[in-house]
Amino acid sequence: MASENQDPAIRILCRRLQIIKNESGIQWLIGSPFFPRYTVISTFRCIHTTSSNPLSPDFSKESDDIRTLLPKGFEVIGALIVGKDCTFDKIAKEAINASCNMRKSLSSDANLGSQEELIGAVVDLNNAKDVRFFVSKDGQLDSLESVSSIVYEDNPEKFVWERGCLLHCALQVKLPLYYQPSKPYDVHEIYMRAADAVASKFRDLQVTCLIEALNETSGAIVLRGSELSTDSSSSSSELKGSDTKALLCSHFSSRSKDITSFSSIEESADKIQVCFLLNKSMNSVKPSAPIAEYYPATQETQLLVVGHKLEVLCYASKDLSLAYGISKLVIPALVDQLHSMRKVSIPDLLKRHPELHPYHFLPPGILHPITVLYELSYGETELKQVETRRSLHLRLGLPFDRPLLRISNAIDIVGKKHSSNLVQKGSSFLKDVHLTIPSSGVSGGVASLVQGSYQYYHYLHEGLDDSGWGCAYRSLQTIISWFKLQNYTSIDVPSHREIQQALVEIGDKDPSFIGSREWIGAIELSFVLDKLIGASCKIINVRSGAELPEKCRELALHFENQGTPIMIGGGVLAYTLLGVDYNDASGDCAFLILDPHYTGSDDIKKIVNGGWCGWKKAVDSKGKHFFLHDKFYNLLLPQRPNMV
Repeated sequence: MASENQDPAIRILCRRLQIIKNESGIQWLIGSPFFPRYTVISTFRCIHTTSSNPLSPDFSKESDDIRTLLPKGFEVIGALIVGKDCTFDKIAKEAINASCNMRKSLSSDANLGSQEELIGAVVDLNNAKDVRFFVSKDGQLDSLESVSSIVYEDNPEKFVWERGCLLHCALQVKLPLYYQPSKPYDVHEIYMRAADAVASKFRDLQVTCLIEALNETSGAIVLRGSELSTDSSSSSSELKGSDTKALLCSHFSSRSKDITSFSSIEESADKIQVCFLLNKSMNSVKPSAPIAEYYPATQETQLLVVGHKLEVLCYASKDLSLAYGISKLVIPALVDQLHSMRKVSIPDLLKRHPELHPYHFLPPGILHPITVLYELSYGETELKQVETRRSLHLRLGLPFDRPLLRISNAIDIVGKKHSSNLVQKGSSFLKDVHLTIPSSGVSGGVASLVQGSYQYYHYLHEGLDDSGWGCAYRSLQTIISWFKLQNYTSIDVPSHREIQQALVEIGDKDPSFIGSREWIGAIELSFVLDKLIGASCKIINVRSGAELPEKCRELALHFENQGTPIMIGGGVLAYTLLGVDYNDASGDCAFLILDPHYTGSDDIKKIVNGGWCGWKKAVDSKGKHFFLHDKFYNLLLPQRPNMV
């Protein structure tokens, strides 16, 4: 960390800032008290404004959203304003003033933000490459300092997870609400008091916390309520973990994990489970029998039970004491989530209380988890859920044709997805075979590849002898596995018979087609993809294999924009295309072919070494095309559904 006498430097962990061409707006810069000052890990776009002015945030709505989304341990440390013809100093003051107000809205401490080191960043759309940073060391808008030193972290995942860990806590809360039928709206106040009573219980001296490492074999420890209490006057700098006498979060850190090659939070981040227990019986001075007390209602009373499932993630430095982390991170996170659920539930409490459930996500390009409350009484494809996800995509700068925030993409913190002994259909198939192949050999070429994972389907899989007729079926199965693994669909990859059944149901084939060994082509594949998963397709016709290189530029654009596997069909043969390597200047190109005609065992070395998955030059050294014949070809390019 830079000393007070050194010039300040901005450290950027996120790989991109959400700068949208010709669109003014404001973004919140996110950091952490556990990072060196002026370190930006992500940006959240401001989507609620008080008027038509995109630079005037509605702090009440914005703080409600961010309080839910952002795990404790991360915080707003500044703002970035995007505009046109900017006066940089003036706009930077507006950015820092906005971030001060946001921090106040997010905190119960009215003084928070008044004496903070905050960042004000400005982008002029007339020169979108020029991002100017300013800092305010004391929160005074008349003492801004321009920052010219910008550091981009080479390995941001390592930066985040070598120094920090996740605290996880899940808790089921049931609130019994008794109210008089003659005064039904009293239930709102009763509900408010009941939720406040639960929140206060987290600070009860009789509370006991059971703490253990998730998915590790190390022993658990216990902390009691009296050990969690902290001085309310403690400054934010104490979040650095100066209490060396207390047990630190590093007690549960894995010494064997290699963060250099970060794969996922589930596998690479240290996770600590926190469970709350309440000692209701306490310690009796002398032995006594249990006593049950009965308080009959004096008038007619109705009972309404409201249940909430709380589940929070918090980010903590590994050198932070566990007691302090639970007191200052986990408990406030639980209270905030309970209050967020209460705010959503109150309007329809008497009609139906929403079935709210928290889910945690780590979308591509975002280095820290986010938390989303979904109302499960609505299906994922219903308009309300779609609008909720679309709003989140807008805030986080995520594409609108990727289902990144669907429940199936949620982080599996406690290993629930893998706790069952049942083997899911298709779980034993090889995935992403192309990742181990050598380069294409195209000099100066640019490789454009399939985006995401797929499973390799080929002849003889699942005991079905489809040699000589099933290659297009296998290519279709590989394509559908891609849609399933990217969570565009939850259906199982269909069998040959189920594919035939779908074609019969839409009227493309006669009933006698079911159970036959008839070959299918690009047109039939497009029908099945539309019926089973709602995916449209583009079909390119090529008169011969010799013309295929002319389509390289178009195919490269497909992999860059859509990223789905392509089926190439010609005559009685079908292949799956996973990418192209193309030199635009020379015209030299190669095709990454996954061959469904393979009949051997699922041995990846055997598959790669045998050329069943690999780069094929359009024309080999003898002037022959890599296809076995030179007939008419159809290329089926599946399109991603426009869905969130």
